[in-house]
Amino acid sequence: MAAAETVVRELTDRLRPVEIALGRAWWEASTRASVEANQRKIDRELARRRILADRAAFDAVRAARTEPSEPMVARQLEVLHDAMVPNQISDDRQRQIVELETEVEATFTSFRGELDGTRVADNTILDVLRTSDDSGLRRRAWEASKQVGQAAAGGVRELARLRNAAARELGYRDHFALALAVGEMDEARLLATLDEVDRHTRGPFGTWKATLDDERAARFGVPAAELAPWHVDDPFFQDPPAGAVDLDALFADADLEALTVRTYDGLGLEVRPVLDRSDLYARDGKSQHAFCIDIDRQGDVRVLGNVEPSERWMDTMLHEFGHAVYDEGIDRQLPWLVRGPAHPLTTEGVAMLFGRLARSPDWLGAVAGVPAGQVDELRANLAAARRASLLVFARWVLVVTHFERRLYADPDGDLDTVWWDLVEQYQQVRRPEGRRQPDWAAKIHLAVVPVYYQNYLYGELFASQLETALTERAGGLVDRHDAGQFLAEEVFRPGAAQRWDHLVERATGEQLSAAHLARHLA
Repeated sequence: MAAAETVVRELTDRLRPVEIALGRAWWEASTRASVEANQRKIDRELARRRILADRAAFDAVRAARTEPSEPMVARQLEVLHDAMVPNQISDDRQRQIVELETEVEATFTSFRGELDGTRVADNTILDVLRTSDDSGLRRRAWEASKQVGQAAAGGVRELARLRNAAARELGYRDHFALALAVGEMDEARLLATLDEVDRHTRGPFGTWKATLDDERAARFGVPAAELAPWHVDDPFFQDPPAGAVDLDALFADADLEALTVRTYDGLGLEVRPVLDRSDLYARDGKSQHAFCIDIDRQGDVRVLGNVEPSERWMDTMLHEFGHAVYDEGIDRQLPWLVRGPAHPLTTEGVAMLFGRLARSPDWLGAVAGVPAGQVDELRANLAAARRASLLVFARWVLVVTHFERRLYADPDGDLDTVWWDLVEQYQQVRRPEGRRQPDWAAKIHLAVVPVYYQNYLYGELFASQLETALTERAGGLVDRHDAGQFLAEEVFRPGAAQRWDHLVERATGEQLSAAHLARHLA
């Protein structure tokens, strides 16, 4: 036992300062892109991976795992083992991967699509797709959103090749299989879950999509059979059009930061210190996406955003600060190695639970201050909108997860066709005639956070399961201190001290399944 504790302590002492330096470098590269910032990020990422690649340390971890250990020590050895396995490769291959990852991420950070001769931000493209009735302008905006794919596709393919080569050196079929194995996920279970979600959503989505197509055809004056990807409001159709309920007007003059604070205050959860450290508004040289990062696992939690007064960004603020309260709520007396979320899917589930509030009648009335009569008028449409959002997102995740499995199965294949085959199958969006472009590569996750998207699907399942548990135990979520306490004690506080599936079952009383998501779709 003493030997195991020594292995854990020595590796923690080596990893902790390097991880903190990497978090700061990653934040800098995302908020103020430059050659120097990118190089600092590369150097710190390589330093981290060199520690995880240390063969003698890895052998010591493997040996320690075979001996009886106190449960917390055994859990830390599991975490170390899974982090170290993918790094047992040559220094040259490691450097190739890190440098190319940073190069491709920098492309996304600095890239701005060109629309009618003008470089535009993603928010501008989204505004066109949300508001314009001009099909020609919408098409040009949609095409502008895909231009980054042309710039990134070669790098994404090469990353897949390099990651596959590394995985095969380690005895895995490809990087997809490796990533699942060291991420406490079973591939057969994942595929079964994808099939289960497909079965639950296929019929309801098809019915909803037919109604949407009729509405879009009437709006744009084209036959339903000729509708194109630019006739929906999101470049990837990962969110539904506003349809029967458009809440943007409610947020046009709103202070989204204040509403975020008010939301979490109502649960007894504090977000003001995170707000003070965050970078929330758009500018050149900054990532156009949104994320939350815990720099040091000791309280330096930050959110990056590109906030505008809209429902989409209200959802995003609630979502990202859901990640933040999770990170902030983890017991800081836990060993550093397990002082993080139990799994990406658990923190995504919490974030999705909070993001859903932007369309909750209870939240709109109590927090956003929408008059009761107006909330009552919106109530039926809000329920329909929420159902549509779950359907659309579930179908979108099926596209990305199946595509990523195919990407690693054959990085040199006809991925342009594979992508549109999946989009047509799961999203029922027709590919533009004659289009041969790497539209798949415009999705940043494929390059920067590979084999991650399944966590969003599991996150939706967990969010639905949590929502049921909170309704039963606290009467709901909005302004329920009991709900905040439940989340803090049962979900946040344990960190990664136990496996995600054990935490889910312990917190909700049952294993993770699609059953509660299906109820929300009924």
